[in-house]
Parts: sequence; structure tokens; C-alpha cells
Amino acid sequence: MNSKQKKTLAAVFKDPVSGTIEWAAVENLLVAAGANVIEESGSRVKFEKDGIIASFHRPHLDKEAKRYQVRDAREFLRQIGVSP
Repeated sequence: MNSKQKKTLAAVFKDPVSGTIEWAAVENLLVAAGANVIEESGSRVKFEKDGIIASFHRPHLDKEAKRYQVRDAREFLRQIGVSP
């Protein structure tokens, strides 16, 4: 994991949940954590690692991930054993 991904990891686990994290940084973090990207139809994307799957809709028009997406990404990272 590079320094930018480590900063994103810290931001994802910070409370209260941030609404200013770019979605591209979240995706990059999940891939760096070892998750495989599964492109679905439209804006839907899934991340899979060791049989654990997280499903998201990429944000439209905004670059930032929604707070619920950050919470879901945090939970997925916990499930696959990644924490700051």
C-alpha cells in the first residue's frame, strides 16, 4: 500500500464518517487491499476477496463517495482483515 492509499485508509476509518473522500481513492484502496473488481451493468461495481463481496453504485456527477459508501467500504475492509 502506498502513502496515498494509507491516507485514504485512515480517512475511511475516521469518525465521524467523511463525505469528502473521492470515490476513485476508495476504489484504489480496495484494490490495493487485494480485492478483485467485478464490473456490473451501469454504475454498479462489486469487490471480492476470499469469497467476501461488497457491492456499490459509483456516485453520479459527484467525485466524492457518499457517507454510506464509506461506511460500507470500512465494513468490507474489516471483514477482509484490513485496518489502519
